[in-house]
Amino acid sequence: MAIHNSDHHIAWRRLIGKRGIVMSLLLLTTVMTACTSESEQANPNADSNVTTEEVAEQTEKVEGQSVTVRSEVKKKVGESSFTLDNSDEEILVINTSGKPFVLPADEDIGIQATGKVQNFVLVDVERDYDLDLDPEIYAEYETQPALLANSLALAPDPGEITQNPEKFYDLAIAVEGEVEDIIDSTSFTLDEEQLFGATDLLVINTPVTEALDGERVTVTGKLRKFILTEFERDYDLTWDLDVKQKLEAEYSDKPVFVADSLYPTAQ
Repeated sequence: MAIHNSDHHIAWRRLIGKRGIVMSLLLLTTVMTACTSESEQANPNADSNVTTEEVAEQTEKVEGQSVTVRSEVKKKVGESSFTLDNSDEEILVINTSGKPFVLPADEDIGIQATGKVQNFVLVDVERDYDLDLDPEIYAEYETQPALLANSLALAPDPGEITQNPEKFYDLAIAVEGEVEDIIDSTSFTLDEEQLFGATDLLVINTPVTEALDGERVTVTGKLRKFILTEFERDYDLTWDLDVKQKLEAEYSDKPVFVADSLYPTAQ
């Protein structure tokens, strides 16, 4: 999944394609929206999306940057910290947001963390973030790669959400998936990726272009039950009558993801 500099540029060219100007405006708009919304906490101003491998094995490339990673949790370390699963090498994540974050009870559900990468030095972290960390607990992580997270969110797959939506309603979450079907200029579905008993996830309230078709993206926002009258009241949607009738017939009282930001997924 790692994006190196040349791969990163290629991925962006594929995503933008012939609609480069439109897509650039889309991404700029969604990032600006994220900075002023509740779900800003899901991905606030990260310099780039990277993989756990890059953080663990190429720390010098991302050190000092604000990055976003997605991974399953390996184990809880302290009251405000845990490690991410990266084969044999763990990555320490410390919650510096000042807000509590409850780790998912289901080990298969990942998390998305955004924050600054640096080699962990306990005294520096305590000083810079006004934390009181137990030296005995953190001794084994000294000088190892760490992510000082100012933002944490659950990161389920689309099929995990549609299969068991009650776990995720009204929570700030970050969903990654392949764009399956573009419905109109503000709505599309994410592929459930062949999870038994799951369906594709409808995403609304974010500008969409054909350039997204088939691409892997990450969207942040909240999950709501689909009630047409409430959605028309709460969001500036562009659905015509045919789209309204189609969505109401297919999604009434079912989970729908209301997005407030969208960006390419790390490859």
